[in-house]
Amino acid sequence: MKTQDQDTLWIQTLAHDLETSVSSIFIGSKETVGLAVTGILGGLHILIEDIPGVGKTTLALALAKAAGMDFSRIQFTPDMLPGDVLGMNVWDPALGNFVFREGPIHTHCILADELNRTSPRTQAAFLEAMQEGKVTLDGQTRPLPDPFFMIATQNPESFTGTFPLPEAELDRFGLSFKIGYPSAENEYKILARKTAPGKEADTQAVCNPETIARARDAVCAVHVSDPVRHYIVELVRATRQHPDIRLGASPRAALYLQQAARTRAATEGRSFVIPEDAESIAQAVLAHRILLSSQARLSRTDSAKAIAGVCAAVQKPTGL
Repeated sequence: MKTQDQDTLWIQTLAHDLETSVSSIFIGSKETVGLAVTGILGGLHILIEDIPGVGKTTLALALAKAAGMDFSRIQFTPDMLPGDVLGMNVWDPALGNFVFREGPIHTHCILADELNRTSPRTQAAFLEAMQEGKVTLDGQTRPLPDPFFMIATQNPESFTGTFPLPEAELDRFGLSFKIGYPSAENEYKILARKTAPGKEADTQAVCNPETIARARDAVCAVHVSDPVRHYIVELVRATRQHPDIRLGASPRAALYLQQAARTRAATEGRSFVIPEDAESIAQAVLAHRILLSSQARLSRTDSAKAIAGVCAAVQKPTGL
């Protein structure tokens, strides 16, 4: 029987293999790749907000291929309906009955590309899937493949033709981050590739969906001490009292922050969480859940700066 330390060392190796495989396709920062791997191993859905052309879709595709997961992509437009995502009942003349035809969401890994280009009605089709791993259509509930993992991309709200994601949906994304422009060195590597524009290099899967499911179970077994758990609670509660924040993070954010910290600890080969695990990933977990005050927006304070201020204000436990 494996010990907990053996499990975390196995996850550390798996995370390294995933990061190496993803990096063979996606040329970007190590931090970005690390966050993506944290999301898939921790069961935390990912939201990537950035301008077109920086590699959002490439990162999502590389992660799904590296994990050996079935993959579907939905390119959202304003005229899409929930049935285009979930599926629909279609009349079959041969059978004389309605037959359910699955939508693209019925897969292990789905990329919701430019999610904020579709209407709020269609955006809401993901709520049950993200929270409970199932969908309901015409009164019948159908489970999604396990594990289920969603990566969504969105363009900045300043772009034309976008619909802001509702707070209820934003709160269900475990992690959110921006890719940003590549460094000069990475941009040179992109140009030096022999792959033609629009055609991505391929990579070999380093695991399969069953491996991802076992890794998620092992992550949940990573120990969180009472002082660290209190620290996580204080970080989340501090977002509700910070002068730059009008709407703080919900209790769900505390659950996701604990899970992300557990995953970060496991990927570093530890069977226990330290305060630095929570602090290092707090921005990716919390920044997209808060609403800034009018004064903060006028002073050009963004969510990342606000969360950095929260982390600086909360004292980390010592002597663990």
